Amino acid sequence: MAVSVVICAYTEDRWGDVLAAVASVRAQLLPAAETLLVVDHNPALLSRLTAHYASDADVNVLANAGVRGLSAGRNTGIAASRGEVVAFLDDDAVAEPDWLERFADAYRDPRVMAVGGRTLPRWDSGRRPAWFPREFDWVVGCAYLGLPEGRAEVRNVLGGNASFRRAAFDAVGGFATGIGRDGDRRPLGCEETELCIRLRHALPDAVLLLENRAVIHHRVPAARQRFGYFRTRCYAEGLSKALVTASVGARDGLASERRYTTRVLPAGALRGVRDALLGRRGGAGRTAAIVAGLATTAAGYAVGRLRSRGTATPFTISATVASGSVPEPVPVPEAVPESLPAPGEVVA
Repeated sequence: MAVSVVICAYTEDRWGDVLAAVASVRAQLLPAAETLLVVDHNPALLSRLTAHYASDADVNVLANAGVRGLSAGRNTGIAASRGEVVAFLDDDAVAEPDWLERFADAYRDPRVMAVGGRTLPRWDSGRRPAWFPREFDWVVGCAYLGLPEGRAEVRNVLGGNASFRRAAFDAVGGFATGIGRDGDRRPLGCEETELCIRLRHALPDAVLLLENRAVIHHRVPAARQRFGYFRTRCYAEGLSKALVTASVGARDGLASERRYTTRVLPAGALRGVRDALLGRRGGAGRTAAIVAGLATTAAGYAVGRLRSRGTATPFTISATVASGSVPEPVPVPEAVPESLPAPGEVVA
């Protein structure tokens, strides 16, 4: 099975990370058909990467052909790829050698349209902050406590460690622009959630899997280990969930989140209380972070729902991701804020 790997990059600050990500793809037991490095509106980085990989026929460096942001960058990679499966790797992560092999094995079932893997945090500080709950590892782009174990069917895969059969994009188009991350400016997300729900609507028999043995290691810099970033990212997630539910409805848009908020988070908060009573390090901090994270995410969701009210589709879905096509630039809808208010800030 031919698997194309797409890595989206946007800043020279991650130069070493990008090279390490590409190197991890080249070290795969199942060789990738190609590696596509998509640079998001950064001419200096584009020029530097083009020169660095000029003699490497397996690495194709190209510019994001759409609007600024991760979704359009991924659509550019999909359009330029030729593999039967397209896999996505974050630019600040490295994959274990059997990463693609695990993905390919899951696609032996022809019903499988998407396979995601397990993303583990690699803390720059050397260890997890004592207050940081594992239930919120999604804040730093990693697999969180509450996801199923082993190989299991899921509603959606997580975009930084995911793959899709090309037929999925043929059926529903690409990632929606106007949602998802835009460099360091808007730490939004959920673009892969929206795509997976749309895929399930179009292909009701489609199977989406989480394969926990497809492992990558995601670098978490010191700036993302602070409580201020934790709150900002939770608020942004709430905004993102509001955009998704405005398009696909709350029933699908919040199906997984209901179990997470009613079972996973309360259990985590109680564990923190227990650890605090037993004198264990970080217990009280984890409970406080769970409560604050849930409240801040809910606030972002409420604000996002108000902003998207009356908007049928608060983002644009790219249909031009067939091999060889070029995604057309589209404007970011007004429903998505260019900059995020701080959690607790009054928003008109």
